[in-house]
Amino acid sequence: MLSAFQLLPVFIISSFLLACPTLAKYQENDTVTLWVNKAGPYDNPQETYSYYSLPYCRPADGDHKRGGLGEVLGGNDLIDSRIDIKFKRDVERRSICELKLDASKIAQFKYAIDNMYWFEFFIDDLPMWGFVGGVYGYGYGDTNKHVVYTHKMLHITYNRDQIIHLNLSQEIPKPLEEGRTLNMTYSVKWSPTEVSYAQRFDIYLNYYFFENEIHWFSILNSIMMVIFLTGLVSMILMRTLHNDYAKYARENDDMETLEKDVIEESGWKLVHGDVFRPPQNLALLSAVVGTGAQLAILVLLVIISAYLWRMYTRRGAIITTSIVCYALTSFISGYVSGGLYSRNAGENWIKSMVLTASFFPFLCFGTGFVLNSIAIFYESIAVIPLGTIVVVFVIWAFISLPLSFLGTVVGRNWSGTPDNPCRVKNIPRPIPEKKWYLRPSVISLVGGLLPFASIFIEMYFVFASLWNYMVHYYVYGFMLLVFIVLIIVTVCVTILGTYFLLNAENYHWQWTSFFSAASTALYVYLYAIYYYHAKTRMSGLFQTSFYFGYTLMFCLGVGILCGAVGYLGSNLFVRRIFRNIKCD
Repeated sequence: MLSAFQLLPVFIISSFLLACPTLAKYQENDTVTLWVNKAGPYDNPQETYSYYSLPYCRPADGDHKRGGLGEVLGGNDLIDSRIDIKFKRDVERRSICELKLDASKIAQFKYAIDNMYWFEFFIDDLPMWGFVGGVYGYGYGDTNKHVVYTHKMLHITYNRDQIIHLNLSQEIPKPLEEGRTLNMTYSVKWSPTEVSYAQRFDIYLNYYFFENEIHWFSILNSIMMVIFLTGLVSMILMRTLHNDYAKYARENDDMETLEKDVIEESGWKLVHGDVFRPPQNLALLSAVVGTGAQLAILVLLVIISAYLWRMYTRRGAIITTSIVCYALTSFISGYVSGGLYSRNAGENWIKSMVLTASFFPFLCFGTGFVLNSIAIFYESIAVIPLGTIVVVFVIWAFISLPLSFLGTVVGRNWSGTPDNPCRVKNIPRPIPEKKWYLRPSVISLVGGLLPFASIFIEMYFVFASLWNYMVHYYVYGFMLLVFIVLIIVTVCVTILGTYFLLNAENYHWQWTSFFSAASTALYVYLYAIYYYHAKTRMSGLFQTSFYFGYTLMFCLGVGILCGAVGYLGSNLFVRRIFRNIKCD
């Protein structure tokens, strides 16, 4: 029997193949499979159950469709409905089964109707949706009755030998009455179309929603913010710092002028003996900066891949790509973390290495464990199977972990030599009291406002795609531009915050630069709370915990990414300005 390690390459390759578009072609009279997937309350998109958890007729030999890693993690469970559909062959009306209603089935149907249960079908990887039933009045004076739709009409369009579009409509509503037998039927209508196979998914894309004037205006607003901030940073570097250098470098003034300058001199130049002092919790800082650098590369790779290969057209493709790319880019986190830890004279490099490889994955595993326990309690198909958990763990243990360790060793040896422009003094310099707005906590809290403002509108579109059924995010060109804007704005803001902090003679800039950028995640989470209450109708423990749990994981990633970018930008800035002065 093959071990998990031997099966891992096969699983990864098969997941990628399942995530890539396939050109399914049919001959006339070929069997076309209708896959039933999931059902659940319309207002709670993550609270999903198997379609056959509802009291529909279930075939005795309905096979499960094997899915890739991302498809399983996305909560999909496709089952062959065994409904007889042939390519290009119309079906007028045919019986699926006869469903006899009893008290239990009626109660299940009524609960589903009251909670607006929807369901999802697939044919040739194209989705279609419908509702279980509704509440209607039957005649004057009658009270409203719960009805279930008993006839499903499928309209399928094709181009030569390929399926292009699907449409599901439901008819013949029947009241739910105990002892009544419902004849569940279906019909199929085939129609030719000139739409090409490459354009068949376009019908699911909401062009008006994503490509409206507000979206374009937000991009323009973000670009203007970048121009303003880069101009401000350039002014500081070219004017303010230039004047500081000129004043600090004067050597030919008379003694009276020099004494006057010594008395009046203040600002960032005075902390040159402490600015490169190793920060507290150096191992943790190295771990989060290394992980953030990895996440930045990961996001860039996933966005470009999604844009080039239209991954939004395949179930789970984005998730599969993200997991595999995270494992393969783990070398970056180790390299950045190992170099940073070694340059700051860290001694326990093994602790730093283990922390870098495990910090973010274990946060995600912990959050996922809690959410999975809730899904198990509710008997939802959102439960991640034990086998999938083992596969994800094996990917981390046999790919991500070794690459992170290798990156740490290489980083220590190639970029770990201390190269501080100024020598660190033995006795730390006391930090004077300054105005409240120059305190590290205030700078850290305020620093995330502008980066959040640069992505605020895009967050609305991303959230609308994540927490709705029929909204597919496809404008990855927009996302790439917004991501670049976020990086630039984050670097500029943290450089400004670091400059003001050093000017206040506070040399604890390392963690401050990280948190001033990472606080962007705090504002994203606050926006998520607003979005939950103002833009959705979610309810219940299951959906609420999934919404805030997954949003927490997302915000942790955003915070670590932005914090790492902010720290690395500030680090370059600090080294640049202190290389141009004479250190004692």
